[in-house]
Amino acid sequence: MRIGGRWIVFVLAFFSWPSFAEESTIDPIITESTTNSTVTTQGTMETTVKSPPPSAISPQIMSNGNSDLCTFGVAGAVQTQILGISMGSTVRDMNCEKLKNAKTLYDMGMKVAAVSVMCQDERVFDAMMNAGTPCPKDGLIGEEAKLAWEAEALRQEVSAATSEEKDGESINKNTTKGVGAVAGVLAILLAL
Repeated sequence: MRIGGRWIVFVLAFFSWPSFAEESTIDPIITESTTNSTVTTQGTMETTVKSPPPSAISPQIMSNGNSDLCTFGVAGAVQTQILGISMGSTVRDMNCEKLKNAKTLYDMGMKVAAVSVMCQDERVFDAMMNAGTPCPKDGLIGEEAKLAWEAEALRQEVSAATSEEKDGESINKNTTKGVGAVAGVLAILLAL
């Protein structure tokens, strides 16, 4: 216990020593300073806006959200510091119209007419022929329609062969005319 008491005295003496040092008399440093200053500023500021900010805004076409229409809107805008242009238009979706027409005909009980509308698409036509249920032709359905379509295909092959012969002759004539026109333009350019 004696060792603990000595430690307490030592610690108290150690921490109280700085407080004794503060009691010594040191003269404070006092400075006096007086400053007088005057700042005078004169000036004018002017802001001039010569053009409004660019603001070409494209119109919202078909923004009402009506999905029953077979059209969609296309719009765009361009703006420079001098000129701004914005335009918009609608585009018809022909496939959508075909599907709606076929559905309407089917709902009215005109099933053959609905299938005929769908057969205007070449993919549907080929699928129907491959399935053994040909598209209607001039009021004919089933096997009679298939025979009518085959006869139509033969007529188209014959007319295509004769038109190719005529096209070959006209292509040769047109080529000759085109070569003559190019040669004439080159001759005129060389003459200048």
